[in-house]
Amino acid sequence: MHATTTLAELAVAHPGAARVFYRNRLDFCCNGRRALDQACQERGLDPAQILDQIHAEDPLAADVTRWADAALPAIIDHIVTLYHARLRDQLPTLIAMAQRVETRHAEKPECPHGLAAQLERMHLAVLDHLAKEEQILFPLIVRGLGARAAAPVHVMELEHDDHSANLRAVRAMTTDLDAPEVACTTWRALYAGLQQLEQELMEHIHLENNILFRRALAS
Repeated sequence: MHATTTLAELAVAHPGAARVFYRNRLDFCCNGRRALDQACQERGLDPAQILDQIHAEDPLAADVTRWADAALPAIIDHIVTLYHARLRDQLPTLIAMAQRVETRHAEKPECPHGLAAQLERMHLAVLDHLAKEEQILFPLIVRGLGARAAAPVHVMELEHDDHSANLRAVRAMTTDLDAPEVACTTWRALYAGLQQLEQELMEHIHLENNILFRRALAS
């Protein structure tokens, strides 16, 4: 491992790196093709310390499936059954929780006004995106036609950028998902759920952008 290696390459070669990058707020999915040292400079981090953290995570990730070596249909099945299913399940629940928080705590200055509406917009965009993948792009890849899929892959990557921007907007509305002292149990559970959504969505996008799409286009 070197500081000049890209975030995507590190995350592919070292599954534990994704956890390190997430903890340190390093975007390894949509902006994963930047070198580690460049990404660290932007965040005011020491790349040597990040590499040390990745080394420490490697033994903990020994049993993690190395998707870089898996068959493309197996990767797609994993994406659909885990990440797509989770998104369809999580977002309606988080929207309902946000609506409850905004209704019950509207008078508090810390209340995340507009969060439910933001999550509703994300939900619609995500559902449309998942349908395109499941109905158009993924069947092409499974049929061995990934090399002809440059146009739909490009569209999916642009939409991934939009998802990333939506996650940043959620953080801006929630003081970086840090629940205030006045937060009730639902409010705290909402922010915890949003953190889980963010982490899983970043892992999901990384798996598609940096492994599935790259390998499919080269097949």
